[in-house]
Amino acid sequence: MIQVYAVDAGNLARLGHARLPKEEMLEDWIAKDPGLLGLDVAIIGRQVQTKSGGFIDILAIDREGDLTIVELKRDRTPREVVAQVLDYASWVNTLSTKDVREVASGCGKTLEAVFSDAFGIEVPEDLNGAHNMVIVASELDPSSKRIVEYLSKVHDVGINTLFFSTFEYDGKLLMGADWLMDQEEVVTRSVSKKRAPWTGSWYVNVDDCKARTWDDCRKCGFLGAGGGRIYSDQLKRLEVGAPLYAYQKKAGYVGYGIVSQGVCPAREFTVGGKPLYECVQSSPDLLHHPDDPDMQEYVIGVEWKKALPVKEAKTFPGAFANPNVVCKLSDPKTLDFLKQAFGVS
Repeated sequence: MIQVYAVDAGNLARLGHARLPKEEMLEDWIAKDPGLLGLDVAIIGRQVQTKSGGFIDILAIDREGDLTIVELKRDRTPREVVAQVLDYASWVNTLSTKDVREVASGCGKTLEAVFSDAFGIEVPEDLNGAHNMVIVASELDPSSKRIVEYLSKVHDVGINTLFFSTFEYDGKLLMGADWLMDQEEVVTRSVSKKRAPWTGSWYVNVDDCKARTWDDCRKCGFLGAGGGRIYSDQLKRLEVGAPLYAYQKKAGYVGYGIVSQGVCPAREFTVGGKPLYECVQSSPDLLHHPDDPDMQEYVIGVEWKKALPVKEAKTFPGAFANPNVVCKLSDPKTLDFLKQAFGVS
């Protein structure tokens, strides 16, 4: 159980636990702002009815098209809620891409609108390649914790518990949240069971535009994103030394390189000691919104091992493609093809 303290006159004062006036309040808050879960997801439905007649509290989707079931403990016993969320997952597992679209439209919003508003991208072609379960509770008994940990750690089931605890201080209600297990590790174990293990290579969308043309990217050694944090923050996933393949929409893969410099504003990036904006030749909007930290262009440095003009892009029918700025590249056929095409050992 989470414990919170207040610093009072130089001393720690333990805050007493309290209860929300209505447990539905937490569901409402999560539905309005799924970021409260600490997950990069968008809500596509509330009280979604399954074929067995049950109702999923919240059904969410991430930017790669994978689903997350969010179930609140409410007044059920811990074992009841664990059994219930597993039952819901058995139904979610059967949903096709068409089914997911129907669930979203049945809740009043098209999937195109959901992805545009939440992620600023198009909907991936294939949805529900994997799914995860999140039980929201103030506490679980030791037996239920062991069950959840056993399912996740031994059988690679995507299940975890997020504990929300309520406290009272100075007449106000405070809340704290903590995961039972590291959520990123839980998701990685679960996804690797349905997909090929990730070997460390990244996929990055070039998005040839006025802010950054591919010709400038390959000649000046960089990749970028801008126009909002939902785009530019994706570059933070790329650490120095990470291998990546650059993809140009409707053309194919155009480059293989290694990240040589972490993300920074485009106006601060240099090439051979000169500012990037003095080196580019066909990116007139590189410095758009220079004084707006949210909207301005951000870039990473890339040491290109092989970079091709767009007209020489490499692809094949069924090659992995994704609308995200950055995502993990683990499709075996695509990786084998790219290693051959770009001479990667």
